[in-house]
Amino acid sequence: MNIILTRPLNDTENLMQDLFNLGHKIMHIPTLKISNAYLNPIEIKNYNALVFTSSNAVRNLTVKGEKKNIKCFCVGSVTEKIARINGFTKTISASGNVNALKNLIINSKEVKKNDRLAYICGDQITIELDKELHTEGFKVKKFINYFSEKITSINKSNIELIKKYPPNVIFVYSLRSAESFNSIVSNYSLAPMMTQSVVMCISKKIADFFNKAGWKNKIFNPGNEIIEIEKIK
Repeated sequence: MNIILTRPLNDTENLMQDLFNLGHKIMHIPTLKISNAYLNPIEIKNYNALVFTSSNAVRNLTVKGEKKNIKCFCVGSVTEKIARINGFTKTISASGNVNALKNLIINSKEVKKNDRLAYICGDQITIELDKELHTEGFKVKKFINYFSEKITSINKSNIELIKKYPPNVIFVYSLRSAESFNSIVSNYSLAPMMTQSVVMCISKKIADFFNKAGWKNKIFNPGNEIIEIEKIK
């Protein structure tokens, strides 16, 4: 299969290798540029748990205190893996979207109402998780530690690859990424090469965006990319 991956390279390099080893043709078309907000270090001792809604939230984080002593709620398995690589050991992962993360926290025995949570995220969010957790009785402080900028251009070699190997599957992981990808297709008149493409979306909101734009799509859980490709086959 011809597959387009839209996450930044740090988040998708291992998946690219796995898919390549299975015989798929992989095109990497990043749709967001991530930059550090250079936030002051967070004092771990002031919080009962950290909440990460992306792996970029982990990568751009600096803290004061012992990482292995703080509980960490991660939006998905990739984020949890990065958290562990960065020294956090008390991690628990949701199924890859923010609603699942919220439910995980609310139903967890690891935290209780009135506990102090540090919610660490980027400047662009689709769900105000801090406010939703606050209504559930938690004390939440939001920290924006990275910025994301849409990428709406691609180089000539990627255009040629798309024309030579029209994608069967495109993986998209956020609404902003969906908007960027749709702009790229429009800017370079690539729609005729995408008529048989299926866009894999991590949420209904992203799927609805592609529905309105006329794309075939399917909702999936991050971490199940290879399983979903096997289903399409």
